[in-house]
Amino acid sequence: MFPDDIQTLARQVIETAAARGLTLATAESCTGGLVAAALTAVPGSSAVVERGFVTYSNAAKTELLGVPADLIETRGAVSEAVARAMAEGAVTHSRARVAVSVTGVAGPGGGSADKPVGLVHFGAVGPAGAVHVAHRFGNPGREEVRLASVRVALQLLLDRIGA
Repeated sequence: MFPDDIQTLARQVIETAAARGLTLATAESCTGGLVAAALTAVPGSSAVVERGFVTYSNAAKTELLGVPADLIETRGAVSEAVARAMAEGAVTHSRARVAVSVTGVAGPGGGSADKPVGLVHFGAVGPAGAVHVAHRFGNPGREEVRLASVRVALQLLLDRIGA
């Protein structure tokens, strides 16, 4: 279902989290649950993956993750502040100790001069602290932006676990 490199990363995340006794949550917008799908494709993932939030709409980000509506209004859903709030909200609204968030513009439309197609913000929290990264993947196509985002999210989980 996923390319080999994503399967390998997902397996590393599951094995490392299991070895450290950590549970995970995902908070996804533009990836629509693909990060959680990659993780749960790994045998034994049920011991590690606590839950996944697909918060595609702004209302879902607010209702399920507690992202302040005024933060979304002032900064936009595709922003560092919202990515951080989504990751923090995933931990707050779950039993997980580690979380990753993804929010971006996968395309082919929907971009702007400030937030072009291919701009994706990530947040992650865990024992290794909190972090934000942003990537500009360009416009290689919706599927490629989403798969590239899954790769980044899985690597961020590994980093937050402390691998």
